[in-house]
Amino acid sequence: MTDSSDYVPPKVWTWNRGSGGSPVTSLNRPTAGATHEKELPVGRHPLQLYSLGTPNGQKVTVLLEELLALGHSGAEYDAWLIRIGEGDQFGSGFVAVNPNSKIPALVDRSGPNPIRVFESGAILLYLAEKFGAFLPSEAGPRAECLSWLFWQMGSAPYLGGGFGHFYAYAPVKIEYAIDRFAMETKRLLDVLDRRLADNEYVAGPEYTIADMAIWPWYGGLAQGRLYEAGEFLSVQDYRHVRRWADAIGERPAVKRGRIVNRTSGEPSEQLHERHDASDFDTMTQDKVAARD
Repeated sequence: MTDSSDYVPPKVWTWNRGSGGSPVTSLNRPTAGATHEKELPVGRHPLQLYSLGTPNGQKVTVLLEELLALGHSGAEYDAWLIRIGEGDQFGSGFVAVNPNSKIPALVDRSGPNPIRVFESGAILLYLAEKFGAFLPSEAGPRAECLSWLFWQMGSAPYLGGGFGHFYAYAPVKIEYAIDRFAMETKRLLDVLDRRLADNEYVAGPEYTIADMAIWPWYGGLAQGRLYEAGEFLSVQDYRHVRRWADAIGERPAVKRGRIVNRTSGEPSEQLHERHDASDFDTMTQDKVAARD
C-alpha cells in the first residue's frame, strides 16, 4: 500500500482486487449484482428479515420487538442471519430483495404478493405505517420525526463509513481522515445533544422510529460500545445524549432487539437467529454452547 503522503491519484481509477486492505472491506467490489446462487430461507411468520446485528440491523429488530410489546401480533418475524464477512449479501436471493447488497432487507409476506423493502430507514417507515405506531399522525410532529429519521440516514456515512472505518478498521491510520471524520462525528453529537437538552426524545415528547434509528449509532457511541471510541470522542461531554441513550437502552424491547442477529460480544448477548419469542430464553449463544 502506498503511503498516503506519496499517493497521486491516476487519471483513471482501476480496481485492484484486495485493495480494500481490511477483512471488513475485502469482499467489496466496484460492481453490483450476485456473485453466486443462493436462495433465501423462508420461515413461518409474515415478516422475513435478513440481517446482521450491526447498528443498521438493530434499528429494525428493535422496532419489531417494540411492536410486539404493544400487542401487534402481525409483527411476528423470522430474523435470518446474513454473514456479510462471508459474502451472504451477494447471494442471488439476497440481491433479489436488496439490489444494493446491504443489510437489513425485509420481505412482507402477509398479503397476496410479497413486498420487499430495503434500506433501514425505509423499513422503519414501512413498518410504522403498516402498524400505525411510533410515527406521529399529525403533520407537524410527523415532519419532525421524519426529519430526524433522515438526519440519521444522512449522517451514517460520516459515522460508519467515515469515522468508524478509518478509526477502527482501516489497515493504515491516516491522521487527516480520522481528524476529518472525528470532527464531523462530534459535530453531529453536538447537534443531537442540543436537541435532547429540551426534549425527552429526539422528535419531541414521544418515543418514535427516529429514536430507534439514531440510538444504535449515537447511543452506542455515548455508551462506549461503538468502535470503543468513547474516550477518544469525549462522549461524557454529551450529557443529554447519554441520558437519552441510557433511558432507551433500559427498554425491554430494545434489550431484546439489539441482540438479534448479533455475532460478536458476550455469548449471552448473541441471538444469531430469531424465529420465536422464546428464542431469547433458549437460543442465545451461551445457551447453545451449554447444550453442545
